[in-house]
Amino acid sequence: MVPTLLVYCIFIILPIAIAVRYSFTKYTGIGEAKPVGLKNYIRLFQDDVFWVSLKNTMITFVLAFALLLTISFLIALLLNKKLKGVDFSKALIFSPAIIAPIIVGIIWVYILDPNIGIINNVLDAVGASGLKHKWIGGDKLSPYSIAIIYFWQQLGYLVTIFIAGLKMIPEDVLEAVKIDGASPLQEIRYVIIPMMRTTISTVAVLIITGVFKIFEIVQQTTGGGPNHLSETLVTYSYSMTFASSDYGYGMSLATVTFILSLLITAVYSAITKEEKGGKRSRFSHISQRNARGQKQAGDTLEEREG
Repeated sequence: MVPTLLVYCIFIILPIAIAVRYSFTKYTGIGEAKPVGLKNYIRLFQDDVFWVSLKNTMITFVLAFALLLTISFLIALLLNKKLKGVDFSKALIFSPAIIAPIIVGIIWVYILDPNIGIINNVLDAVGASGLKHKWIGGDKLSPYSIAIIYFWQQLGYLVTIFIAGLKMIPEDVLEAVKIDGASPLQEIRYVIIPMMRTTISTVAVLIITGVFKIFEIVQQTTGGGPNHLSETLVTYSYSMTFASSDYGYGMSLATVTFILSLLITAVYSAITKEEKGGKRSRFSHISQRNARGQKQAGDTLEEREG
């Protein structure tokens, strides 16, 4: 694993360390970086735009996390069944995941733009002009719209991961649950979800890290405007680093974003870890019985081969 670890350190760990180092300096990208201590971080917490971008990021995160984790799991349960048209539905749902994020932004501009967007034009056509809003580019609805766009883009990818997790559950376990009289909801709650905790945790971490990296969608739909009111932490960091040539301050924003995503991931991991140690369900004996049966079958096979 040494080569892999070396590549990881060079391309992941080292850039993070360099970014953290520059966050304690005043640097324009040209010349020498001058150490300024904690001034960038003090400035950051006194910056109104930072708090606006943080609020927008958290709104996007909460909405996207709730929608993606629940709806992608439910759709995966549906698509895992042997129904007519399942393969076509899988391809249809996954298709947005293969579209470049910058193209996703362009598509949704033509849907949500207050002036040229399809939604407002349709509302005008049906005489419902009172329902028209600034879906993007305003000071209120932009983060919600970004969350919906991100949900649309990532849904198929996460559904695919959940389907892969469902395929790993042994069929005999599910059959045993049905024989023991479990309803479909009990089957999901007491068997499928516990046996998919690792997959669910993986999807949750992907959502958390993904939301905190949303850039192209915001840049293409609103550009952070008007007056930075639709900025997220990533777009504001980009704006300060490259548009304003304030590299040190931009890196302090990037560092805070990185730490915040790590904290949320750690909190989620701690919560799910505590839940694993909770009380067992009345159907937990099924998976134990299945495990014992598999072990006994394996031992018998080994004896026969011996």
